[in-house]
Amino acid sequence: MSPEQVVLPYATWPSPVSTSDVARSGLRLGFPMVLGEEVWWTEDRPAEGGRTTIVHRDADGVRSELLNAPWSARTRVHEYGGRSYAVVPGQGVVFVNFADQRLYLLPTGGEPRPLTPEPKSPSALRYADLLVRDGQVWCVRERHDGGRVSRSIVSVPLPGSSPGSRPGPPPGTPSGPPPGTSSGSPSGTSSSSSPGLPSEGEEPREWITGHDFYAFPTLSPDGEHLAFVCWDHPRMPWNGTELRVCRLADGASWTVAGGVDESVLAPHWRDELSLYLISDSSGWWNLYLTEVHGGTPRALHGADEEFAGPLWQLGAMPYAPLDDGNIAVLHGRGGLRLGLLDPVRGTLTDLTVPYDGWEPVLATDGRAVVGIGYGPAVPRSIVRVDTADGQAGELRRDAGRIPDAAYLPPVRAVEIRGRSGREAHAFLYPPTNPEARGEGPAPYVVFVHGGPTGHSVGALDLEKAFFTSRGIGVLDLNYGGSTGYGRAYRERLRGRWGVVDVEDSVAAAEWLAGEGLADPARIAIRGGSAGGWTVMAACCTSDAFAGGVSYYGVSTLAAFSATTHDFESRYVDWLVGPQDPILYAAREPLALVAGVNCPMLLLQGLSDPVVPPEQSQAFADALAERGVPCTYLTFEGEAHGFRRAETRSAALATELAFYQQIFHL
Repeated sequence: MSPEQVVLPYATWPSPVSTSDVARSGLRLGFPMVLGEEVWWTEDRPAEGGRTTIVHRDADGVRSELLNAPWSARTRVHEYGGRSYAVVPGQGVVFVNFADQRLYLLPTGGEPRPLTPEPKSPSALRYADLLVRDGQVWCVRERHDGGRVSRSIVSVPLPGSSPGSRPGPPPGTPSGPPPGTSSGSPSGTSSSSSPGLPSEGEEPREWITGHDFYAFPTLSPDGEHLAFVCWDHPRMPWNGTELRVCRLADGASWTVAGGVDESVLAPHWRDELSLYLISDSSGWWNLYLTEVHGGTPRALHGADEEFAGPLWQLGAMPYAPLDDGNIAVLHGRGGLRLGLLDPVRGTLTDLTVPYDGWEPVLATDGRAVVGIGYGPAVPRSIVRVDTADGQAGELRRDAGRIPDAAYLPPVRAVEIRGRSGREAHAFLYPPTNPEARGEGPAPYVVFVHGGPTGHSVGALDLEKAFFTSRGIGVLDLNYGGSTGYGRAYRERLRGRWGVVDVEDSVAAAEWLAGEGLADPARIAIRGGSAGGWTVMAACCTSDAFAGGVSYYGVSTLAAFSATTHDFESRYVDWLVGPQDPILYAAREPLALVAGVNCPMLLLQGLSDPVVPPEQSQAFADALAERGVPCTYLTFEGEAHGFRRAETRSAALATELAFYQQIFHL
């Protein structure tokens, strides 16, 4: 305790972290690419309504924004999107425009021009996971046609490419998808669905169809084979996927790895005959090498660690083969470290860099790697690392103004054991302020992440610092079912959503009180999306919390499955079970609302295609009918995950006021 500290009530401490600081941070830096000394990445602009732009840093270190408003490089494939741009060396970049979901070429120094035709209905054709090769853009295309959603792998010619540059069957060989698969018909064009934008563009060529989902299209070095990952309903990509290879000359295709109970991700051609890939066949997402025409994949460094994360967004490669034969990898438990793997010897050496963790995405030009690093006192940042000497250069930070380190909470990884005896993982962020201290145990908020197949990491987060600097502690929980701790930990939630996550949340509150860290009467719970479900379910079935905050949470299962987007439309089958009114009524918060005895705050975007507003509205109405205090706050134009600075600021201010009220301060 510093002698300068004064005793003040918790949740009222003076703080330099404002709502606008938090709202204008969170640039969501993403999908870096590198070519020599040049680096590209995407970043969101909360101050511009959440618009996504492409940023370029040239060889002289000059940073420039390539895509000006109102253009926005954001894809809606799977609604969660993913890589929405690719570099065309010497020409510019190709990108997906958010407004109409068409592919565009942005020439160096020029204006965007469309590469794909305008669909019959707005945003009916969407593109993601872009790869530029030999004058073509290869990508995943998602088609929306009268309520039916289908996907395929297509190629789109770049201006100036000749027909000969496009791989194709030899004379006399039928073109199209592999035998035994169905091919979608070409889409038409329209001249009026996107006013002000030109309607020209060439119809993409469809190469692979027949599966519900595709990811990671990648061409062999000789251009003769296409590798890709695919899966079908009701599986999600962390349940079971296949790595397949297609011979482009005749459309013949075969499975190389994976299956219904194995998650295979991120193929990369080592040469014409072999592929690197990520597989969780050992129970952990590890890196393997396999022959294209058969054989058992060989683990390059078998370890009880993850070398990848869940495939919520398309286009992120979690490793990068280098020119010297080594592979830059990300690996760890609960978080990822950057290392160099020798695929021949199987040795793995971590690089000494000032970043404790990394997002699961890397890019390389053969020598340098670029990724997104972070630490407890370092926000997510675009970082370029020279693998020859280990020198790291920070190119861009997620947050602009960082408060003095004295206001940032120390982060501690903890393990919690509840009444079930299972361990659960979490990160502890205690109240921290050099000017103030409290008396007795502090109020705490248990954060529960979305997904639910996702996880939280120990990165600097101004949102958490907003609370901890005011005297409210945070416990960020990776409940059973989270990623980062192996497949067995992920599978704890199979058929048990609304049970395991709730039990672990209650155990977290009991642990905080039992350790003397938190006042048991002043522990709240908050979460978004699937985390919002856990918040509502925990408040329905437990008295452990003084209040709950749900951001766009799921409250009822059958309606969610019927109205959500295609990607997650069968997710509940795995999380709870096939539709069963009795089973669903025993789990879903809306059916259990009579058990809520604490105040609640619900926040919802009115344009959310993933968790429609009716989910929050129904729960708010049910609470009101019972006379339970509830504030329901909605935001026009916001979708799943608030993007606008004014929305984020208003939501955070409301959340703080809610805690101050329920903690009786």
